[in-house]
Amino acid sequence: MAKNNNDDELDLFEEEAPEEETAEETVDIEEVPETEEEETESEEELPARDKDKRFDPLKGDHGPLKHLVDDNFLQYASYVICDRAIPALEDGLKPVQRRILHSLKEKDDGRFIKVANIVGHTMQYHPHGDASIADALVTLTNKRYLIEGQGNFGNIYTGDRAAASRYIECRLTNLARNEIFNKELTEWIPSYDGRNKEPVTLPSKLPLMLMLGAEGIAVGLSTSILPHNFIELLEAEIEILREKKRTPVELNLLPDFQTGGLMDVSEYNKGNGKVKLRARIEERKNNRLVITELPHGVTTDTLMSSIEDAVKKKKVPVRSIDDFTAGKVEIELTLSQGASQDKAIQALYAFTKCETSVSSRLICLRAGRPVEMTVDDVLRENAAQLLEILEGELTLRKNKLLDEFHNKTLVQIFVENRVYKRIEECETLEAVFQAVYDGLKPFKNQLKREIVDEDIEMLLGVRIKRISLFDINKNRKDIEDILAELEQVEKDLGALTGYAIRYIKRLIKEYRDEYPRMTQSTSFKEVEVRELTATELQIKQDENGFIGTNVKGETILECSSLDKLLVVWNDGKYMVIPPPDKFFVDGNMERCEIFDRDKLFTVVYTDARISYLKRFKIGGAIMNKEYYMSQGEKSKLQLLTEGTPESIYLKYQPAKNQRINQQKFDPSAIAVKGVKSRGNRMTTKIIKYIGTEPGRWWDKSAEDDSPNGVLF
Repeated sequence: MAKNNNDDELDLFEEEAPEEETAEETVDIEEVPETEEEETESEEELPARDKDKRFDPLKGDHGPLKHLVDDNFLQYASYVICDRAIPALEDGLKPVQRRILHSLKEKDDGRFIKVANIVGHTMQYHPHGDASIADALVTLTNKRYLIEGQGNFGNIYTGDRAAASRYIECRLTNLARNEIFNKELTEWIPSYDGRNKEPVTLPSKLPLMLMLGAEGIAVGLSTSILPHNFIELLEAEIEILREKKRTPVELNLLPDFQTGGLMDVSEYNKGNGKVKLRARIEERKNNRLVITELPHGVTTDTLMSSIEDAVKKKKVPVRSIDDFTAGKVEIELTLSQGASQDKAIQALYAFTKCETSVSSRLICLRAGRPVEMTVDDVLRENAAQLLEILEGELTLRKNKLLDEFHNKTLVQIFVENRVYKRIEECETLEAVFQAVYDGLKPFKNQLKREIVDEDIEMLLGVRIKRISLFDINKNRKDIEDILAELEQVEKDLGALTGYAIRYIKRLIKEYRDEYPRMTQSTSFKEVEVRELTATELQIKQDENGFIGTNVKGETILECSSLDKLLVVWNDGKYMVIPPPDKFFVDGNMERCEIFDRDKLFTVVYTDARISYLKRFKIGGAIMNKEYYMSQGEKSKLQLLTEGTPESIYLKYQPAKNQRINQQKFDPSAIAVKGVKSRGNRMTTKIIKYIGTEPGRWWDKSAEDDSPNGVLF
């Protein structure tokens, strides 16, 4: 239908355009302005009603082509969201997964089936290629709950791919076979080509979406649902069913991953946050570490690659790596001589994929529309759906029992009371039916519903052998059993919540040992990366005016690769740089240290024969950009020290008629200013010596004749 509508729109668009008239032929040359000024004037002269008719690209109607594009894009976006990428809340499955399970159910005979056969059968329902179906089937099999595989289905630890679909086999698990299918409770729709019927959703009694987890990228939104432990979900459902309306229970549902490991869920936010994950690392003798469990989403190959990169950068003290992974993870790390195991573990968490984080955003389809929910909301919906499905199953069972009771009672009456003798003299079918009706009429009080023509046809189909050898005692026993079961079904329908709780407890008892928790929940202490790498790099200085890690010379500083360095020259110029391999300072470097924007400095510098004193904090700075803490490149630093010294001592160059030759200043008397400020004026005399402590050059005997300096 969409195609026909689009064709009609295109036809209309073509009819509106002139057949043999070009744009040049329809333009009146006299009306075309020759200059920009004329064009402006012509627009100003337009009447108001004509101005309103001018085309606005933001508000105007773009015509049929725009509607065609908008409509097609909307259809595509809706298709990707609803029919490919986002799982349904009702059964927790994406369409391809649902079609795979439906195909397995149709083919199910208890034995293993070639995956290639299932893929081919699924293509009757799934309008995409066989590769996507095979990949989805392998992924679903590796999640354990619904499909049992035989053969090479890949390795979730190493990341190895599965064998070709013609070499591997699969079948439904007992859990899937018994708990997620019921034809009579399933809504069916035609498949994409109209040749078959497929389920809209499966009547799942399990919280599949939280059990399996899901990831999907659609148009305009994406979902990331983390898997949870099956048994814990069932236990939480029992708590939901038991809760009172006014006092809802607080659920504490946490993710659980097949690869195990450790997790910190402090930011999980009920499915709409993130989880921090770590590998499990054990200490062994002879200075060795063994990784036995992986974070979710990390394989042994990617993990070892990250460790090798960290070793090359000298961030992790590992000498050799050996991978013995087979049925379980075992990566052995031999540490460097003298390395600490505790610090090595912290370094692995800090610099490799031994620690990762996984974001979670729970978006699913509810009644065919995408919604964002929490884990608690989803499980409450699943619990409500469980009650509906169990009620539907009990109702179906009740109706079947009533039919069985009705049929067996009719047969018993028909045989015991020889009602069949009444039809011997009947000449027409109508007379036969009436004779049977009349024969059964006195016994209507033994039945639970009215007699219909289908019942008479059933009785007329009773074989003579059955009449002659009819076992009345067995039939009575069958009726008693039916009535007992019917009573129990009606009792369960009357106390549906209790019946659901007993059903869940049976599942827990049956599958508790098969699905234990794999991932341990704990809280992570933040790794102090700077402490681990405080002495990672050595900054050296040579005689040629270079500093850096690749310079041969005297070590002037140890730092981390995460640090920034503050380099100050003797004219007051400074730069903030990353630890360099080789950096030219021209022998005029005054200071090199780890940059701290909040550190307080006191500086004395001379500019144009005037000396200034100031206290300041450097604050923010752009990397590799030149700044000055003095007034420019013609200035000269006299003193640069951290913090605020108690006093600053100055010894002046002797000069004619100079009565004051030394002075002491109190820097705490001035305020802390910005790094670009000029500072307070100290003196115009030439400074010979300066220090924060009185040196040998300081004349203590002349202190009384040397007044303390005044800052202007």
